[in-house]
Amino acid sequence: MKIDRLCDAIRATKCPACVGLDTELSHLPAGYQPKEQSDSVIAACVFRYNCDIIDAIQDVAPCVKVQAAYYEQYGPDGMRCFLDTMAYAKDKGLLVIADVKRNDIGSTASAYARAYVEKSAADFITVNAYLGIDGVWPFLDSCANTGKGIFVLVKTSNPSGGEFQDLDVGGLKLYEAVADKVAAWGQELIGASGYSSVGAVVGATYPAEAESLRKRLPHTFFLVPGYGAQGAGADDIAVSFDSRGLGAVVNSSRAILTAWKKPQYAGMAAPQAARAAVLDMKQDIGRALNKRGIAW
Repeated sequence: MKIDRLCDAIRATKCPACVGLDTELSHLPAGYQPKEQSDSVIAACVFRYNCDIIDAIQDVAPCVKVQAAYYEQYGPDGMRCFLDTMAYAKDKGLLVIADVKRNDIGSTASAYARAYVEKSAADFITVNAYLGIDGVWPFLDSCANTGKGIFVLVKTSNPSGGEFQDLDVGGLKLYEAVADKVAAWGQELIGASGYSSVGAVVGATYPAEAESLRKRLPHTFFLVPGYGAQGAGADDIAVSFDSRGLGAVVNSSRAILTAWKKPQYAGMAAPQAARAAVLDMKQDIGRALNKRGIAW
């Protein structure tokens, strides 16, 4: 199961960082900037930068997350870049999360599951559960058939997420009710690591809620956005881990892709700056976990 492989990769690297390839033009240093603004040329430049970042971090990070929206904006050329980026990362031995947040019902959900779980290079995809079990079953079936996994939106990192997620629904917050469903959906897909192929997206910007969810969901692996550019620090995300230092992978996108802009990495080529940023993130999270008596 890919969830077991993710746990193994985190142990091997002693690093729970997920490198987010939310690559847009402003992230590219001068040597990667396109000479013309056509979709095909932009996509080619983004792909070259992605490959160089992947080459630089492949031995220090367990996985990458590729956000589809940054590629869809460039049409068919961008989508080829999206698919090729995932395939390149996989060829380099990294686990791959496709951040597509898909959801629908019936045959449409089945088509999404075939496209992204079964046929793409992704090992995990993100899923929106708003339509209920009708929109989730096809993804669960595909996970069972392939050993891959999903991360279901539960408590997101954005400021307005609470407009719906914090609503009271019969004595529970809505995100807690969704969390309980996620646990139930994943109970037949628990691997040797003790974690299910059905994970949860739990934002780092709400550490109290994340700490409560960690206790509520002992077999649910967390994908944790919000570290770094969105304002959450290592102490905020440390609550998402179990006593073994597992149970969560922490995404960072802009802080790694644009590390070359930061004074502490001055003089480094952009891929080497990205690698240094991952290693600094690893050290930062390690310190926070050590404060809680957790070590890999």
